[in-house]
Amino acid sequence: MRKLSYVIACSLDGFIGDEHGDGSAMYRFLDEEFLDYLRTELPDALPTHIRRSFGIDHLENKRFDTVIQGRASYEVALREGITSPYGHLRELVASRTLGASPHPNVEIVADDLTGRVRALKAEDGGLDILLCGGSRIAGALLEEIDELVIKSYPLVYGKGMPMFGTGLDLKEFTLESLRAFGNGALVRTYGRKR
Repeated sequence: MRKLSYVIACSLDGFIGDEHGDGSAMYRFLDEEFLDYLRTELPDALPTHIRRSFGIDHLENKRFDTVIQGRASYEVALREGITSPYGHLRELVASRTLGASPHPNVEIVADDLTGRVRALKAEDGGLDILLCGGSRIAGALLEEIDELVIKSYPLVYGKGMPMFGTGLDLKEFTLESLRAFGNGALVRTYGRKR
């Protein structure tokens, strides 16, 4: 069974961005040590244009072969004219409003996202599935998330967009690894306790 891994950047108080979802304040922690970690440990989770700028776009995927993101996350790329931000992966965008896909590599999932994720997880072979963006989509898929990879930066927003949409039942995860960086950032990996 393939895993669904939610890879997310957040503040110390669990926000992935300000009230509008802007997480650019966290960019200051992308120093050489942290970027090297992303290049070597999470290259599949990087958008294709970032992989290209790192000179690693030619590498085969080693961890993920599919990505799921919400409409708002996808629209960040669309505003930049990028219609397939994760071209090295099979891309799914959860949206009831986008309509037709603007790129043949992007599948729009308008209904039964949970059912679609379960079908992806049940596929034979392949790598795991990356969930990369959206508080609401993460909340909607919480029951399906098998792993959390939380890149937390030493910032406190005080208010903003939470990692998960609100109104969720309590779920427990087990810490599997922790890596600290010289700039104060941490990467914590948790497995789903079932």
